[in-house]
Amino acid sequence: MSRAYPTPDIDQPTPLLGGLTPREFMRDYWQKKPLLIRQAIPGFRPPVTLKDIQTLARREEVESRLITQGEKGWTMKHGPFRRFPPAAQPKWTLLVQSVDLHDDESAALMRQFRFISDARLDDLMISIATDGGGVGPHYDSYDVFLLQGYGRRRWRTSCQADRTLVPGMPLKILADFQPEADDILEPGDMLYLPPHVCHDGVAIGNDCMTLSIGFRVPSQATLARGLLESAADQISAQHLGDPGLYGHPCLPGADLATLYTDADTPATRTPAALPPHLVQATLDTLKQIRLDEAVAARFLGQWLTSLPDNALFDPTETAVALAETVPATGRLVLDRCTRLMYSGAQLFINGEVAACASEPALQTLADERALPAEAIRALDAHTRAHLDEWLQEGWAHWQDAA
Repeated sequence: MSRAYPTPDIDQPTPLLGGLTPREFMRDYWQKKPLLIRQAIPGFRPPVTLKDIQTLARREEVESRLITQGEKGWTMKHGPFRRFPPAAQPKWTLLVQSVDLHDDESAALMRQFRFISDARLDDLMISIATDGGGVGPHYDSYDVFLLQGYGRRRWRTSCQADRTLVPGMPLKILADFQPEADDILEPGDMLYLPPHVCHDGVAIGNDCMTLSIGFRVPSQATLARGLLESAADQISAQHLGDPGLYGHPCLPGADLATLYTDADTPATRTPAALPPHLVQATLDTLKQIRLDEAVAARFLGQWLTSLPDNALFDPTETAVALAETVPATGRLVLDRCTRLMYSGAQLFINGEVAACASEPALQTLADERALPAEAIRALDAHTRAHLDEWLQEGWAHWQDAA
């Protein structure tokens, strides 16, 4: 049976954050400064082995990279891989992305950090390395918790402002790394780093494993483009019959069916010039566009629950038909790959707008990732029928009572 990794209560001190409460951590450290945590998970045993990581890196649907450092410098190759360097060879690192999509216990470990919104939680990357292995001094544009699994790793960190990179390298290597802290992490130790903190992790000895819990940090450009695309899809769905990605079901919006008019426009000697009146009329239409919370939630809900191509579901034959009869005991649990989020009356699952409304019980399912039989019985038949569809797709599973 997989181990449970409960999400800490936001007002209770936890070893995961070095004795801080999640509320204190978010107030004092999140996106502000690094935090070294000794024995964040006492007696920690990683959910996968080093051999498991190599097995994953051989699979087509798994994103992986092999980084080596030798006499000729750095090299990087992308998987899948048929073979790996010898374990006795120093200075190589294998990184496997999104392990949480492929292993239940890894997904459970990552969700221990759900005192931070699912909108920010991204994936669990695992790296294994031989002595001296690493990816060089660099910085990331996202928050990360670096949890030591097996072996030891030396982490040097710096909050330096100079983040100039060495040109012409296959990796983003800092040209002038000036470490300010130097720590060796043992199994169960963890280091939190905000975006742009420079760091260099080097394996000490063979059989080193580090688990990286990473978080999304979208740029303003990404958010602006998504919001405008959502508004454009709403207009297309309402007036042009083309719902696009974000337009179905159609959100209410301004009536833009009125045709452009230019009565009393004088004759022109410059027919190729754009009429200033048409330019202004086009700009005036934007004043009627509703860039409101519903449109923003539509974009964010679908975008943030969209799954990568390597998120694979395994629909299983089940005798459970919740629309007809809910078992006396048991519960509905979301698949490890499923992303379910809500905003107001809108409910989003795996990149889609759910056909059922975001009612309290389904919000509980999204927050807790499980819903007991008694709560499902209280739902109407229409909503239970949609839960049956999720079961058939493999997005959720029925778990009998222990």
